Amino acid sequence: MKRCQLMVSLSIIVPLLVLSSFPCFSQDKVRFPVGASSKTLGYSPLWVASKQGFFDQQGLDAQLVLLRGTPPAVQALVAGSLYVAGASPDAVIEVTERGLDLVMVEGVINGLTHAIMGGKNYKNYEALRGATIGGQSLTSGITFPLKQVLKSKGLEYPRDYKLVNVGGTADLFAALSSGQIAAAPLAIPLNFAAEEAGFNVIGWYRDVLPNYQLTALTVRRSWAEANRPLLIRFVKGMVLAMRWLYENKEPAVEFLTKEMKLKPAHARRGWEYYTENRIWHPDTDINVEGVKTLIQIYGEQGQIKGTLPAPAKYIDQSYLREALKELGSR
Repeated sequence: MKRCQLMVSLSIIVPLLVLSSFPCFSQDKVRFPVGASSKTLGYSPLWVASKQGFFDQQGLDAQLVLLRGTPPAVQALVAGSLYVAGASPDAVIEVTERGLDLVMVEGVINGLTHAIMGGKNYKNYEALRGATIGGQSLTSGITFPLKQVLKSKGLEYPRDYKLVNVGGTADLFAALSSGQIAAAPLAIPLNFAAEEAGFNVIGWYRDVLPNYQLTALTVRRSWAEANRPLLIRFVKGMVLAMRWLYENKEPAVEFLTKEMKLKPAHARRGWEYYTENRIWHPDTDINVEGVKTLIQIYGEQGQIKGTLPAPAKYIDQSYLREALKELGSR
């Protein structure tokens, strides 16, 4: 399939986004639509910022729009239906190389927390040869590093296995549980639940790709330049939310348990993993070295022509620097 499948139908996506984020705001707040590909632990800083009042403090009526993976998020950004969206850097690199003006401004999930979980009869990588594996999309997001991990284990796509687009982490777990797929990448803490249910840990993404930027908050560069003060207010809200997560363990675990509908033990283990390994950056910075990993992979695949560019081609940290300056150093 062509990678241009990233750009899904405008006629479907845009009306849905308009309906799902229709404004109901007070006069003193600015409507600010934000896209997330799933409501999972990794994306929870967005919900902290929204539900704990950090966006309110910045005068933003931030509306969180759930999307099914990176492709519709990219489409919505290009169409102007979203101001900011969580997107995988591989998608940002791809569309930038095709001339679109997307740029990453903040980090959300600054590493890989996925384990490849196998069904009861799938205990190692070799057992996946000829099997059907679930993903969130066929080209980007968590599927992109999945292909790299499997390749490192001698499994080439599509020669050695099949991929099906199942959906988010919860959908993947459901498909794995029902036997529709042989294996699926599940992020912390849902992989804990899968392991407790008797599924097998085949391997971890991090063992092959220890330095990787999974998701970043992304904008249209032209929109950001025209709305700089507004974007900086959003960035400040995210920084304050991330600092709150780091500095308030017990309230944070309670929030994650209720808002993300997690078992308390899973929420606690997840919080500890994400903070101890800086999967969430305390000031929402981007893992630049992790972006370099993706650039290198794209270069090896021949999808970037000529000399590999620096990460600055796809990242603009000036908004974060200005937001941190306004918030003051700690």
